[in-house]
Amino acid sequence: MAHRGVHFALTKKQESSLLGAVGDDEAVLAVVGEIEEAWNASSLYETDAAWDVIHRCFCNGKLLYAGGTYPLNHVICGGRQLMTSDDPDYTVTYVAPEQVREVAEAAAKVTKDDLAARYKKIKQRDYDGQLGSEDFEYTWENFEGLIRFFSGAASAGRAVIFTVDC
Repeated sequence: MAHRGVHFALTKKQESSLLGAVGDDEAVLAVVGEIEEAWNASSLYETDAAWDVIHRCFCNGKLLYAGGTYPLNHVICGGRQLMTSDDPDYTVTYVAPEQVREVAEAAAKVTKDDLAARYKKIKQRDYDGQLGSEDFEYTWENFEGLIRFFSGAASAGRAVIFTVDC
């Protein structure tokens, strides 16, 4: 089963601290820990385990950092990877404020039918979950939440990070 993913809309101070820590994975994790500890519910969105399949929908069915087409591939893991380790235990993906606006606009145009067509291209052998109508409805519900989240972050001019332990 996939680990729990969380998106955070960063304040300018959080963004500056986080970008200043890049290159030192322990420092990045310390800043992320402070962001998580604050747990400002109005500035985050939990995708639970749905992050995995949402990412696959926008990255040609694969769970890779690179893949798919911008800006939709930046909804989950397609942004700038802030962990420098070749095999990180934790993923921290950064999407800059101008990119957040582009992601929000593109995501808002994705209909349920569009997402369903992408979902149907995922191969069961590559996915730890159980593909089917129940899983798709769970995925769609979480994606709708991400649309609202990115829209709010874009309106506020905030950068976004996605975090998940691997």
